[in-house]
Amino acid sequence: MNFVKRAGLSLRARKVRTAVLLGIFVVICTLLLGGFLLQGATARQEADAQRTIGVDVTLKGKALTPALADRLGSSPQVHRYNPRLPIEAGARGIEPLESDVPRPRGDRSGAKTPRPLALNGVRDSGLLLPFSYGSNKITAGRGVTPEDAGRRVAMVEKRLASKNGLKVGDTIRALSADGKSTVPLTVVGIYRDSTPDPTRWSPPHLLPGNTLYVPVRAAQQLSPGTGDLAEAVFRIGSPEQAEQLHAEARRLLGTGPFDFRVNDKAYKDQVRPIQRVGTFARLIVQLIALAGALILGLIVMLQIRERRDELGMLLSLGEKKWKLIGQHTVEVAAVALSAVALAALAGQIAAQQAGDALLGHQESASLPRPRSPDAVADSPEMRVQPSDLGKVAGIGLGISLVSTVVPGIGILRLHPRSILTDSE
Repeated sequence: MNFVKRAGLSLRARKVRTAVLLGIFVVICTLLLGGFLLQGATARQEADAQRTIGVDVTLKGKALTPALADRLGSSPQVHRYNPRLPIEAGARGIEPLESDVPRPRGDRSGAKTPRPLALNGVRDSGLLLPFSYGSNKITAGRGVTPEDAGRRVAMVEKRLASKNGLKVGDTIRALSADGKSTVPLTVVGIYRDSTPDPTRWSPPHLLPGNTLYVPVRAAQQLSPGTGDLAEAVFRIGSPEQAEQLHAEARRLLGTGPFDFRVNDKAYKDQVRPIQRVGTFARLIVQLIALAGALILGLIVMLQIRERRDELGMLLSLGEKKWKLIGQHTVEVAAVALSAVALAALAGQIAAQQAGDALLGHQESASLPRPRSPDAVADSPEMRVQPSDLGKVAGIGLGISLVSTVVPGIGILRLHPRSILTDSE
């Protein structure tokens, strides 16, 4: 009789033992699938964190210009970047804020200045630290985005907007540094700066309410002679990429001195706990595979001892020993494949609960974090992929092979006459 057919008959004849073996395999495959699902979820969440949180690198240098910042921002490791060009400008048609504190007597530094507004030319206001961490909040409209590069738009502080009755869509006029030209700016956003007004008298351009954010090109139009940036912030995927960006900055800026600072606190707060969960899931998979092979190996070994009479009878009829080992392997493999199908149903629910508990706890423990509209989702999605089922099936078959072949070595040492004599 074919040993594969004989394996099927043996499984049906021993229903209780088959059910026990199936239950053990279902538990093993479910835990394996849950580990792979958790690994996949952590990998996706880590990629999202690298894209939305990332690592901020601040670059300062005398030779840093908007053109060089654009070239450095086009590097493959840079996700987003924001140069900052601070200038002073005059106001036309609006009344800037004035300090409520009287000017000290004899202090000529408070003489009326023709440039009361402090403008910051930026590319992406969302990368500015006050907006990233929420100390500055947009109360109406939106911020300055890379799409505004060729536009004349502005973000206005709430105090200045309230004093002049400004709202989103209005137009204000800024006077250039030389006083010869006027640049119209459309208000696209109104923000609130939590910084209070100074307790001592300060000139208008130092008041937080007189700070505007405009695109870099608009700032250059208001101050043509200003070519160097105060700084540029680059968001990269991980701290390991900072060295590559530093080498590229050195190549572009030459031998001159520059300041290169890496701020990876938010990255560590968010990504490192996720990486620890992924490592934990990988260890779980390895331990389950090892423990499953040992447990099933012991079970098969006990079954072989209990079936010595059957094995002796088959050997006396001329059955080859390797076919007896093959029969046990087919029996365990058939149960393993059935368990994979059942584990696919149970694994999704169990892994989702485990992912919510582990990843959700890690996220809550890592607060505070930057506030951004595209922040990482709090609930990781656990999706059963065909590749995950393939891995589980492969490990299950591997466990079947190990748990039957290793105990099956004892079958090779069996002799029909000694088995039958012992049974008598």
